[in-house]
Amino acid sequence: MHYRPFFGPRCKGFILILLFTLSFAAFGQNTSTQQPTQPQTTTTQPQTNPQNNNTTTPTDPNQVSNQQAVEFYNRAKSAGMTDMDIERAALQRGYTLDQISAMRKRLQQPSQQTQPATTTNRGEQDESRQQGNQQELEADINQKDSIKTETNRTPDKTFGSSFFARASNTFEPNLRIATPRNYILGPDDEIIVDIYGNSVDNFRMKISPEGTVKMLNLAPVYVNGLTIEQASERIVNRLRQAYSSLNRPGSGTYSSITLGGVRSIRVMVTGEALQPGSYTVSSLATAFNVLSISGGPGINGSYRNIEVIRNNGVIRKIDLYRFLVDADLRDNIALQDQDIILIRPFDSRVELTGEVKRPGIFEAKTGESVMSLIRYAGGFTPEAFTKNITYQRNTGANYVIGTLDSAQIASFTPRNGDVINVRKILDVVANQVEVQGAVVIPGAYPLEERCNTVLKLIQMAQGLSPRAFLNRAILERPATDVQTSIVSIDLGKLVKGEIADIPLLPGDVLTIKSVDDLKEFAYLSVSGSVMNPGNYYYYKDITIADLIFQSGGYTDGGIPYRIEVSRRVKNDTLDLPTAQNVRIFTINVAENLVLSPEDQKFKLLPHDIVIVRKSPRYEEQKTVTILGEVTYPGNYTIINNFERISDLFPKAGGIKKEAYLAGARFYRSRELIAVDIEAVLNKPSLASNLLLLNGDTLIIPMRSETVRIQGGVHNPSVMNFDGQFSFNDYISQAGGFNEYGWKKRVYVSYPNGRTHRTKNFLFFHKYPKVEPGSVVTIPIKIQEPQRERTPGERVALFSFIASLASTITLAVITLSRNN
Repeated sequence: MHYRPFFGPRCKGFILILLFTLSFAAFGQNTSTQQPTQPQTTTTQPQTNPQNNNTTTPTDPNQVSNQQAVEFYNRAKSAGMTDMDIERAALQRGYTLDQISAMRKRLQQPSQQTQPATTTNRGEQDESRQQGNQQELEADINQKDSIKTETNRTPDKTFGSSFFARASNTFEPNLRIATPRNYILGPDDEIIVDIYGNSVDNFRMKISPEGTVKMLNLAPVYVNGLTIEQASERIVNRLRQAYSSLNRPGSGTYSSITLGGVRSIRVMVTGEALQPGSYTVSSLATAFNVLSISGGPGINGSYRNIEVIRNNGVIRKIDLYRFLVDADLRDNIALQDQDIILIRPFDSRVELTGEVKRPGIFEAKTGESVMSLIRYAGGFTPEAFTKNITYQRNTGANYVIGTLDSAQIASFTPRNGDVINVRKILDVVANQVEVQGAVVIPGAYPLEERCNTVLKLIQMAQGLSPRAFLNRAILERPATDVQTSIVSIDLGKLVKGEIADIPLLPGDVLTIKSVDDLKEFAYLSVSGSVMNPGNYYYYKDITIADLIFQSGGYTDGGIPYRIEVSRRVKNDTLDLPTAQNVRIFTINVAENLVLSPEDQKFKLLPHDIVIVRKSPRYEEQKTVTILGEVTYPGNYTIINNFERISDLFPKAGGIKKEAYLAGARFYRSRELIAVDIEAVLNKPSLASNLLLLNGDTLIIPMRSETVRIQGGVHNPSVMNFDGQFSFNDYISQAGGFNEYGWKKRVYVSYPNGRTHRTKNFLFFHKYPKVEPGSVVTIPIKIQEPQRERTPGERVALFSFIASLASTITLAVITLSRNN
């Protein structure tokens, strides 16, 4: 078990910082260049510390402000002190647990003034005890946290290492429990005496280093080494000098003596611990508490041979496996000051692998058997092969392997370094036979007295199915060699008793086919104007009306006449031409699916294909859409298959005055088709007057007053359309061509989807006309990276220029002579 800390993680960290800042109050007095005057300590109960006579009197927490505490803490950190250094400095400077508790309480409740506890409430006494020891516990926690963060435990599979690797397993002592009856008092323990009844008083006394406590003006009482009960008897006897009738029957004056703050003790952890050293813990701490703080055994540490040494003698040998496996806390003994916990190196470790519940490395004591280690591993898994396990052993020169049977597991003693492997059982059922196919309940059955022959196996499977094929069955039997043998059975004779029954062997598989299994799957196909076309099962004597009924009947456009049936030719080929391999039949089936007596005789055969025709004049309505600047925009039905674009405008009531036909856009299947609608209306015989299809859309926009210039110009922009502007005027409005504008490739996109490009002849360019709503695009030249010419290329170029120049000069001279 582990004990849950009283304070939450946030509150605990906050209190720890306060303890550090208080500790640095004394440190600041020695490090400051000008030492301030030490204020006079004023406490509710004056305390002396004979062990620190030479230590500077600590600052009263009530005299330290929050800002000073923060400054002290920052100065300590800048001086290179760690948190643990600050805590040790506080203890060395003489701070008492009462002073630390007072500062913690004042800062936890800043709105309330700290007052001494004078009540006899047991809960407040418990809280006082917890506050008085919180510093030691927090030091333990911080020390353990430093182990977890600064010392990385080497990952291994040693059983028990994961338990100490978890930060939640602290084994912190519970400070809110009643005072243990066997608790031995010592110096620095605090005893609370409450007197109630006819007289009321309260004493909080710390046991002095001499082992005494003092009350009022009475003589000191020696309580060192006594239990709380023994000390209570002595204290009451001494108090009777002031209260003569204390705790006497009928006196009316009574006392309650409890343990307040407990002292701290020093415990040494040595040997193969993960973090050996000396630890300051509460006097209520146990062996498991200190082991947890130190991180537990190290890589070579033993989990089963841990000694608790007191006064140079071993008082307990701890076997952690008793706790980890059986939750036995007998070894979790209470510790005393100057106890030593010695973790010995392990003697023998054995690795368990395979089919155990908790594979890993386990420490074995002298004389322990493999069965004990398997118990530590949680036992075998359900699939473990327990009749025989293997082990591997290091002989010092090489490895050898061995086996252990079930009788040897309980007595075999492993050696250090052995690897024991528990294998998995074979995935085979030893006494199984199986029947497949045409029986009532196929499956696997046990090979036993009532199911050890073929007939008994069929009876166990509740008999043959009605469609079972009786001429032959197959019994697959595992042979002694690699191949599987097959035994053929005449099932009909076996059932009639004409042949002897066949005994079964383990692993036999009996397969019985049905008549349908030995035939090609027979189906019928129906397509055309039926509700659910597709393939359907063939049944004997099925008719066309039955098949149409199965397919859901006719669709709205289906016609009951001219139903075509195509049939494969198998044997009846006498009256067929040589090149014909199918027969075609035409049948009429009324809409109510009533067949004439003649057609009722026509039966479908397997693999027939039935096609139901649709009415030749039946089709769904087709609509087109015209939107924009027309009198009646909307959807219109295509009356016949010869309607064209120009036929839409009379239906829509004509175009409006503001319509811009040059920008009309025609879409088919959501794709823009470049059509000159204005030309189509002027001359309907043009090829661009397309036939209308279902879903076509025509949009007549209003006149656009802008032109967009984009691409290789200095200022791509949108500008107003001006009928007086030429192409070059628009380019000038956009800043002119830039150095990358490709003049030869300029093109203009018009609103109706058409695009015209520039026409070129030698050095002349004829640019397309710009219309309202146009987009002028000047492509950008792709700049190839310039490459420096090689010397050979420069010589060749110079030679070419020189040759060209000489040729031209010669031609000029020749012409001048002729003239």
